[in-house]
Amino acid sequence: MRFTISNGELQKLSGGEAADFPKYTSQLINWANQNAQGTRPKTVGQMSDLFPEFTKAAAEIVLDAWKKWYLERYPNALDEASDKIYGQIQNLQNAITLINKNMVRKWVEDLVITKTFGGMYVQKAVLAKIAELKKQEYRLAAKEEESKGIDGFIGGKPFSVKPDTYKTMNRLPEEIGAAAAYYKKTKTGLKVEVYENF
Repeated sequence: MRFTISNGELQKLSGGEAADFPKYTSQLINWANQNAQGTRPKTVGQMSDLFPEFTKAAAEIVLDAWKKWYLERYPNALDEASDKIYGQIQNLQNAITLINKNMVRKWVEDLVITKTFGGMYVQKAVLAKIAELKKQEYRLAAKEEESKGIDGFIGGKPFSVKPDTYKTMNRLPEEIGAAAAYYKKTKTGLKVEVYENF
């Protein structure tokens, strides 16, 4: 048997009442929290450690008991987290008054034109530098090759050129049959690592 339980349903099943927020406000608070890092373990504790500790110690595992247990151990955490997040909300409130349609247009152009060009140029620059060091020719991948995760070829060998954060993702160059070049942007340029065993 397979089934899913929504967050709202999970709260109801566990005896909690889901808080109700006006449209968009929960998303904005969540976004502010991501920037403010108000609910990080250093502020509110490590929930994956605390809750099991509570369940071992509690006479009854109910919401009110969890709240009492938690607040006895972290009496100021909710206020500290709220202060951090609200500070970021104030920053967002100030920033949102600066946004007009021209700024949105500029943002879209920066994303679609400038950042795309910068990303593609990085691939070309990395391939060109590797080819120069290997004293070989290079070319950018054709559309059908790109769809396979290949960004270009050096001496006929397929290469994937990705930011170093790509290493943490599931799809690795070995799976697409390409050598890999990972880059990290720094203040002074790019740091590149090349892996050719596949």
